[in-house]
Amino acid sequence: MYNDFGTSFIFVIIGIFLIVVPLFLQWILSPKNKTYDKLTTYECGEDVEGPAWVKFNIRFYVIALIFIIFEVEAVFFFPWAVVYKELGLFAFVEMLIFMSILGLGLAYVWVKGDLEWVKVSVPYGRGRYRKLNIAEDEYEKTEK
Repeated sequence: MYNDFGTSFIFVIIGIFLIVVPLFLQWILSPKNKTYDKLTTYECGEDVEGPAWVKFNIRFYVIALIFIIFEVEAVFFFPWAVVYKELGLFAFVEMLIFMSILGLGLAYVWVKGDLEWVKVSVPYGRGRYRKLNIAEDEYEKTEK
């Protein structure tokens, strides 16, 4: 009974070996003198500006999620295209329903305004967004 698990056990041992040995070699061969330059964050050769815990605008996440949702759904077009001739009208109607659901989702996101990078009206806008709540000429009057 345990002979069936022998192959799996060997693969687990090889997997652990392939993880532990490079980590151990890196620990042995790495330089031990930690200087300030080696401990600082490397950001494409540029000096770091401010802390890493910066609050990003939620629009970055919303647009990224919308992109991921529609990108994942687009993957379903490829298998459909492969079996389209075999299934005929059934596959065509099924894909029309699927595309209409995607279209409704896109229309909802579009009407809601989540595809706009900068929203036109920001309630209680402060800082750099205060200009978006009032007309341009009124903004210029307040600047003078």
